[in-house]
Amino acid sequence: MKQRKSGVGNGRPSGTDGSDFSYRMVVDSRYTKVAKGKSRLSALIFTQAIVQLVEVVSLFLSIPQGEGLNTLAVSSIFIGFLSLLIGELGRRRSRVNLLKFYMFASSIALLISIACVGSNNFLVEVIRYRSRWEINKVEVLNIASVLLGLLVQLFSISTTVSLIRNMSPPKRAS
Repeated sequence: MKQRKSGVGNGRPSGTDGSDFSYRMVVDSRYTKVAKGKSRLSALIFTQAIVQLVEVVSLFLSIPQGEGLNTLAVSSIFIGFLSLLIGELGRRRSRVNLLKFYMFASSIALLISIACVGSNNFLVEVIRYRSRWEINKVEVLNIASVLLGLLVQLFSISTTVSLIRNMSPPKRAS
């Protein structure tokens, strides 16, 4: 086998032995923060989609029990899925306006879900009569999914705000 010779002619090119480290470009830390924020937001959007699917299941399970289709719950689910699509698009394309709309729309969807749970007297009945929760497990599932959605929403808002702050160019001091 032919061995490489150290030198200018047929060996390693000059400058690749590690001695040129002081001249290399350094990646700004905000770009790595953006990459980590996008990854974290992707996981949060996926988690929000799972919570939305649980809300859809609890909505369809409550229909055979004699309840009509709750239009507030349907609108909450529709707004929630729409906001998740827009949030994913904004995350992939690094669009600040889409990410801001995602935060606003997903918060509205969560508030509508909270209003649906709050309008139902089931929670008050469970607090009064503790044995009552076993009777209506669908309502317990719905309350749990809304509470989990609230927790995930808080994390996604903080992550999105941090992501938007890091995606925006730094302000120059005059």
